[in-house]
Amino acid sequence: MDLKGKKIIVTGGSRGIGAALSKVLASYGASVALTYSSSKEKAQTVLESLSGEGHLCLQLDISNEESIDKFFSEIKKTWGQIDGLVNNAGITRDQLLLRLKTEDFDAVINTNLRGTFLCTKLAVKMMLKARSGSIVSVTSVIGQRGNSGQANYAASKAGIEAFTKSVAQEVGSRNIRLNCIAPGFIETDMTDIMDEATKAEWLKNVPLNRLGAGQDIADATAFLLSDKSTYVTGQTLSVNGGLHM
Repeated sequence: MDLKGKKIIVTGGSRGIGAALSKVLASYGASVALTYSSSKEKAQTVLESLSGEGHLCLQLDISNEESIDKFFSEIKKTWGQIDGLVNNAGITRDQLLLRLKTEDFDAVINTNLRGTFLCTKLAVKMMLKARSGSIVSVTSVIGQRGNSGQANYAASKAGIEAFTKSVAQEVGSRNIRLNCIAPGFIETDMTDIMDEATKAEWLKNVPLNRLGAGQDIADATAFLLSDKSTYVTGQTLSVNGGLHM
């Protein structure tokens, strides 16, 4: 996949899927601006591992509008323009409905859905001048099929898909594309601490009979950011091993 010369933002790029995204996009020639919320040290480690040049590592709290405004101002000052945005940063606050606190529901919606709205809005504003750009939002199989104890998370991810389809219709005439990647059960730091019995139970429902890797998500994302997908917009590409069809 050729992303040479493209300037791409990856939110939440310091760990897990975000770190994999940053590394793979850089390996395909992109200049990557990866963000972190609190773990600067981890983000710097990822930054130093990236191949190529022109990469950035900046703090960003996607639940805070002032932080987002500051971040995009810095990007505009340093890069001038962007070619891509990957809305990857997000949080979970899992709990069964009757035990789910209102503040935990609000936190997930405000971070995942509202944060995607705010970042996308400023990215589109930059892309309009160039009449070109691609935005990919990382959603989840949970937003498509639901999951017990994750009503807030599922709602936020399903909302991002609907938001993406709507904005894709608004800006398509300006050659700006918006799509989603919906990962399934992916190997991350979180899955590393799960016991084998829990993993085995999940794998019963995955026809390909394995966990996904960060590379799987990153390669699919790279396709949607590249010039190989210029006639693809308003879509959700599911990368889940068949967990949900």
